[in-house]
Amino acid sequence: MKTSDFYYDLPEELIAQDPLAERSSSRLMILDRETGDIQHKIFKDIIDELNPEDCLVINDTKVIPARLHGVKEGTGAHIEVLLLKRKSDSVWETLVRPGKKARPGTRISFGDGLLIGEVIDVVDEGNRLIRFEYEGIFEEVLDQLGEMPLPPYITHKLEDKNRYQTVYAKHEGSAAAPTAGLHFTEELLQAIQAKGVRIARVTLHVGLGTFRPVKVEDVTNHHMHSEFYMISQEAADIINDTKRRGGRVISVGTTSTRTLESVADENGFVRETSGWTEIFIYPGYKFKCIDALITNFHLPESTLLMLVSALAGKEHVLAAYETAVKERYRFFSFGDAMFIR
Repeated sequence: MKTSDFYYDLPEELIAQDPLAERSSSRLMILDRETGDIQHKIFKDIIDELNPEDCLVINDTKVIPARLHGVKEGTGAHIEVLLLKRKSDSVWETLVRPGKKARPGTRISFGDGLLIGEVIDVVDEGNRLIRFEYEGIFEEVLDQLGEMPLPPYITHKLEDKNRYQTVYAKHEGSAAAPTAGLHFTEELLQAIQAKGVRIARVTLHVGLGTFRPVKVEDVTNHHMHSEFYMISQEAADIINDTKRRGGRVISVGTTSTRTLESVADENGFVRETSGWTEIFIYPGYKFKCIDALITNFHLPESTLLMLVSALAGKEHVLAAYETAVKERYRFFSFGDAMFIR
């Protein structure tokens, strides 16, 4: 299976640069994964697609303002640091630009010394381990100095940083938003619950590996970066009860999907647990837990497009994407949504 098998042609103007004024007013493409049939709706119509015995599984991770701009002590050179993974209270694995200016021992000042980082090691793929020095609470310092780490294809400045958070974001730790969830409003979620659909919350802290291009031509040689996940007893009970009753487990986003599929047994049941996953889902994978998926439109040749193709079939998915381009859907993080049923 080749990476190039998942290529499609996308006009640049269809990449959504800004979120819509109203979260749930984005468009919704409904794709039947058995037949490939397509319908066009508005996202708030998703409630009509859900049955009372179903459950929605949402990822309640919260994006941290993980992009920091600092200066190298001694030279004043500008250095950009992106927080990737917390290793301990004050040590983070980071992506540093330009890397050649950040050798071990380099000290970087952020916010006129409000935060100081010292490079202590170089690890996989040139990432840097940085130990931070600060007064008070790290999260509060970060909130003051950091920027939301928007994907590289978004070039506009985000006016309201809450628009790159889901309305149910709770557990801080992501370097990117679980974007399928951005379409939900509090009102829509309340209406869905009032219909009898249960909502299970899981957590997967999204790493930048999500956006990393697949650089190998043979898909099976690609290695996913590990991401931390948690499933509570309450969430496991809702999901397992839904399966026993014959309802559908509907995953909101590829991150929720990867969490469930990482822990599900051969019957699709999950348990309370936490850990790190490197699961890579591509065509040929047999889904154990999820029955349907709400997702955005993903980059050509990406692991996310491969996951969606594993669920609905590559031919159906690429035909749907071709239709989306023709119908001028908006693509990627701030774009429109797809419901694969």
